[in-house]
Amino acid sequence: MPIDPNIALGAALASREFAWTTSDVQLYHLGLGAGTRWQDPAELRYLADNDPQVLPTFAAVAATVHETEAPKVSFPGIEIDLAKVVHGHQEVRVHRPIPADGKATSTGKVVEIWDKGSAAVVVQENTVTGSDGAALWTTRSSIFARGEGGFGGERGPSNKSVLPDRAPDFDVHTATLPQQALLYRMSGDRNPLHSDPEFASGAGFPAPILHGLCTYGIVCKAATDTVLDSDASRVTAFGARFAGVLYPGETIRTRIWREDNTLVIAASAVERDDAPVLDNVTLEFTS
Repeated sequence: MPIDPNIALGAALASREFAWTTSDVQLYHLGLGAGTRWQDPAELRYLADNDPQVLPTFAAVAATVHETEAPKVSFPGIEIDLAKVVHGHQEVRVHRPIPADGKATSTGKVVEIWDKGSAAVVVQENTVTGSDGAALWTTRSSIFARGEGGFGGERGPSNKSVLPDRAPDFDVHTATLPQQALLYRMSGDRNPLHSDPEFASGAGFPAPILHGLCTYGIVCKAATDTVLDSDASRVTAFGARFAGVLYPGETIRTRIWREDNTLVIAASAVERDDAPVLDNVTLEFTS
């Protein structure tokens, strides 16, 4: 059985030590499209040579940024074919601004497993501490595994997105490049779904799709640039559900509603009649 909830639920994930450099941060930001305003001092803060500011979404890739092999979905009690898996949701909460270089240790566990009938949802949570022993960030993410349900578990919650009943305060369009996924994969996500047309076809897509975490980072950056004067240190949390795919070269429309110190956001693909890409998106920030 690919999923044994009796073993998997609550299982500790292998701890890992990892490190990152300013070059890793710069490459990650370039993979999100940073640098398009190449003469804007605020934009260039993402790419500074000595101490670039770090978007909190970097936390989602920091531990794997140097990997060159395709990831495996292998946890205690869980073995799933990568071709069946898509990202379900991603959250990150930073406990202090992420440094431009550093060393850290990640510990985590499987916290939820839901049986959707035709699919399974597996949720994990990881806590990352710096070399000084202080907490850096906490992430929570889920995978949606097609064909892996039916093991007799609970169906779990249904998280429907509810947007404010008014026009958005900001409406931002961000173009992506045809080679966006090929560039972003250099930050450690070598899933062939994003680079190999044959693999993508076998997984049911007409072409390789953009990494969900790339879209996630692009939308966080768009909101930070638009509302927070490109000051990534003000972002304390960012979360989103992956509601659909984006193909490299398409344009992301980011609608933003400001509610006190939270931004409520929806992201869609302009070229496909605003097909949803991310929903249940929130960004929390300091004043």
